Amino acid sequence: MGKKKGRDISGIIVIDKPLGLSSNQVLQRVKRLFNARKAGHTGALDPQASGVLPICLGEATKFSQLLLDSDKAYDTTAQLGEVRSTGDSEGEVFPTAQVPELDDAAVEAVLSRFRGDVEQVPPMFSALKMDGKPLYELARQGMSEAEMRAVAEKKRRTITIFELTLNQRRETQLDLSVRCSKGTYIRTLVEDIGESIGCGAYVSRLHRTACGPYHSGQMVTLEALEQLAIEAGEGDDADFSALDNLLLPPHSAIPDWPEVPLTLAEAAKMLQGQPINTGLADATSVQLWAVESGIRQMIGIGSVEGGVIKARRLMQVSLPEV
Repeated sequence: MGKKKGRDISGIIVIDKPLGLSSNQVLQRVKRLFNARKAGHTGALDPQASGVLPICLGEATKFSQLLLDSDKAYDTTAQLGEVRSTGDSEGEVFPTAQVPELDDAAVEAVLSRFRGDVEQVPPMFSALKMDGKPLYELARQGMSEAEMRAVAEKKRRTITIFELTLNQRRETQLDLSVRCSKGTYIRTLVEDIGESIGCGAYVSRLHRTACGPYHSGQMVTLEALEQLAIEAGEGDDADFSALDNLLLPPHSAIPDWPEVPLTLAEAAKMLQGQPINTGLADATSVQLWAVESGIRQMIGIGSVEGGVIKARRLMQVSLPEV
């Protein structure tokens, strides 16, 4: 077998996803710039959305699902008085309605209905997949509205809106901030708000400000990475240190999980798939660390059940022999 291409580099980088690119296009570009052997993203942003997109490299890809399941936060602008086929500015305009006179109290009365647990049907133009292809791709390839609606209806779900705040109100626009559970579609939320106001609405701007523990203050642009990659050079003499210094450690994805320290001997057993008996209290989710003789190395994640540490996901790491 031929040698796999790329570097064995592990970590998480928070990309400021630009408008117009798919999440996978961003992923492939980051993977190339880091010359990484393995990469994965943590939940798709639609091409017409921007903002926080954590990219996992190497062993950090084992934490991708945890970030997929995490809470998210967005800033969005609701354009009132129009409904679009896609729920955003890309779509065909449906019959419009007069925007009623609104004050902050009237808007707040509507927003209050959408805080807490809310049932949603995903938008037809969404990143939901059928036969491995996102609905927004199938829609633009000619899938009928009835077919898309049937697929979306099957994905009806209950989501949670933790925070929904009016930042600014203009005559036909509302600037909103949303903090929500996984699987929330902001386009659906905005459409439902517009329907409740009585004039319809679509998303004219969508920017993700947080994904799990990662936030906009940590974002790096693709242009900045491109420049660092040029400065790194090519071939055997390439120096990726400036790029690598931008990476956050894999355990930054789970800052609230308690750490379980293991001796090197215990860690070696766990890496071989053996559980470890301890007197620890039960815990559903823990970080597993080899900590001994100046060594501090994360080896994976697991749980404690009946005093026994069980591995859930183990990392490929090298530990000193004991």
